[in-house]
Amino acid sequence: MSSSTSHTFAMRFTSTPRGARLARRLVSHRLDAWGHPYDSHVNETLTLIAAELTANAVRHGHVPGRDFHVRLTTDGHTHRIEVSDTRTEKHPPSKAPAPANPESDGGRGLLLISALADDWGCEPRTGAPGKTVWAVVDGSHDRRTDCGSRHALNWCAT
Repeated sequence: MSSSTSHTFAMRFTSTPRGARLARRLVSHRLDAWGHPYDSHVNETLTLIAAELTANAVRHGHVPGRDFHVRLTTDGHTHRIEVSDTRTEKHPPSKAPAPANPESDGGRGLLLISALADDWGCEPRTGAPGKTVWAVVDGSHDRRTDCGSRHALNWCAT
């Protein structure tokens, strides 16, 4: 893929688990269509981040009768995913929380996002009430195997 190629995908989804699944699948499909195959670092990483952000929008940002919005942009090696919801009073912490209790069913999403994304954050939603949680992935390196990275996951031997 050319480093000067820019793409944007944006869509609203119902604030339900089905909407979150559809958003995740469409992000993966769109990345594949843009030249990032399903088994590539960029596709796998952004699909996982999209799954976590959309699940959080449904679970923590749901307002009855309101949808959530996904925006995916890519510009060369830089890829950004944004998930906006209409709940204004519930924001994620500014940094990933401490690891969850190993016995709990949840509480690991922001840890994954923090480990996989080069940067992430939350900001007020523009043009509507709510917030936008975003993550940026630099596709020029693969964090899964970049053992020198401060974000390297447990795939690296210690």
